[in-house]
Amino acid sequence: MAAEVMLMNEIEATAAQMGIDMNIDFSSIQLPPGENFGIISDDDDVYHDEQLELDSGFGNVIVVDNLPVVPCEKFENLEGVLRKIYSRIGVIKEDGLWMPVDPETKKTLGYCFIEYNTPQEAELAREKTHGYKLDRAHIFVVNMFDDFDKYMKVPDEWAPPEIKPYTPGENLQKWLADEKARDQFVIRSGTDTEVLWNDARQSKTELVYKRTVRVLD
Repeated sequence: MAAEVMLMNEIEATAAQMGIDMNIDFSSIQLPPGENFGIISDDDDVYHDEQLELDSGFGNVIVVDNLPVVPCEKFENLEGVLRKIYSRIGVIKEDGLWMPVDPETKKTLGYCFIEYNTPQEAELAREKTHGYKLDRAHIFVVNMFDDFDKYMKVPDEWAPPEIKPYTPGENLQKWLADEKARDQFVIRSGTDTEVLWNDARQSKTELVYKRTVRVLD
């Protein structure tokens, strides 16, 4: 659970850089009496370093955009629909589906984060559901969460690409630019290969290249 808290904190930090309001009114969330959903108190010294598995990135998290904006009373219905769609593709982590809510309107913001067990499941979910038509007005736009870091690094102002100095390579068609407008032709006979110029004006050929292939007994 500690690893999941760290993951959520990093998601919130990245979302803040993008200008996305991730504030949630936690006072509106009511838990059943005596239920802690597996959240262990910080006072309980039960964690060991070898038990913590921290991800180095967010390769297993996708962002699903263009969702319906619904009030709190329809939150569970929308979450159930999303879980039904995305749990068919892979295993969603416990508490791995998160829809931010506008603290003023108490409505969802039209997107959610889904965390899978593996990056492979997340990539497959993006591939399978990007462009998925929930209804006429809501077509899913799905991105990998890691991609947002790449998008944030795109400079605001365009800069021309660096022009590297030209380095000419070997001209394999140099013979086409022969100053005498001659053609080349090849003769192969047995083990011999010859390349010759054909000069129609001189009624004779000019040897350019000759090679004899030695045949091993």
